Amino acid sequence: MSEIFRLEDVTFAHPNSTRKVLNNMSLSIEEGSRNAILGANGAGKTTFFYTLTGVYKPQSGTVYNHGEAVEYTKDGLRDLRSEVAVILQNPDEQIFCSLVEEDVAFGPLNLGLDRDEVSERVAKALRDVRMTPYARRPLQQLSGGQRKRVAIAGALAMHPKIMIMDEPTAGLDPQASMEVMELAEKLHLQGVTVLISTHDIDIVYKWADTSDIIYNGGFEFSGQVEEFYSDSERVYRCGLLTPSVFNMNRDICAIDGLPVSPYPRNCCEFTAKFGAPKRSGRLVCVPLEEESAVGRYEDVMKDLSGVSTGVYGSDSRYALTEKPVDYRFDAIDACFTDAVEGKDTVLFYDSIFTPTVQAQCDKLKEIGFEVDMEVI
Repeated sequence: MSEIFRLEDVTFAHPNSTRKVLNNMSLSIEEGSRNAILGANGAGKTTFFYTLTGVYKPQSGTVYNHGEAVEYTKDGLRDLRSEVAVILQNPDEQIFCSLVEEDVAFGPLNLGLDRDEVSERVAKALRDVRMTPYARRPLQQLSGGQRKRVAIAGALAMHPKIMIMDEPTAGLDPQASMEVMELAEKLHLQGVTVLISTHDIDIVYKWADTSDIIYNGGFEFSGQVEEFYSDSERVYRCGLLTPSVFNMNRDICAIDGLPVSPYPRNCCEFTAKFGAPKRSGRLVCVPLEEESAVGRYEDVMKDLSGVSTGVYGSDSRYALTEKPVDYRFDAIDACFTDAVEGKDTVLFYDSIFTPTVQAQCDKLKEIGFEVDMEVI
């Protein structure tokens, strides 16, 4: 993969402050990658994001975008920001209009898109975050979590090449948090580079390719995060904790004298490593297109009984709203867990997630468990 951002010895301090929030910070971010930006409160995660997007100009060092040094001119910053969408930690900082649909349309309209395309983008983005019924609602009448979902919709409507999410699950209920991570995965599959900062270590552990740990103005660690989590002193020094699945894997392996690697990152992988029966249940995978989703569901389910069902992806979830489904959130993990436990299950999902489903099957095989999976 090519490099989309590179920071070389970047230093930044706020005006009238001698504290260097970023201190000779260097990092490379690959195009199309899934990145978790982790660190304690005040570590500099938001400042790092503002520096990437040209909001803050470093006092020294260089920020590169696509191999070219960022130019802090009107044209240079416009070019940079035309391909970047940002979801801020506080949604009130990026609300510009009084009505929900107007606010989601604000960014696309400023790109010069025609009204029909903007309307289409707005409708899709609001549906993806389950805010369609609130399209004509004043933003002041929404809860903080609902305003966060509107801010996410506004970013999705921009169709960015780079998505920066600063604490995107903060203030959201568990279902909405799962939807955010699902949308992040969808963006990744569309070729978008996704950067997420969060304090929810568990939810991001099973998603990110690379974890970048900010400490004392620089990056303490960057890469596959198990190496970092294996050094407890380093973890605590950075103000972090280790994920629950990581802890359980480490402790059970220590008790049973097993190797800690391969590391499970979610429920189905943990079950496959430590509690799986010898026989896999049958996992029927059904990729869907929205317009034919209901018919496909009915065709598949008429020949099956006594199986669990899951749906993954906003289009499929919307299309199958009225159909009985056991798992409507985090369904890939849930259905694979059922299969690992020897139960038959059916997973319906937006067709774009086919690589994600296959990757989960491959990871289980790496752990030593082969799922009886059929894609129809």
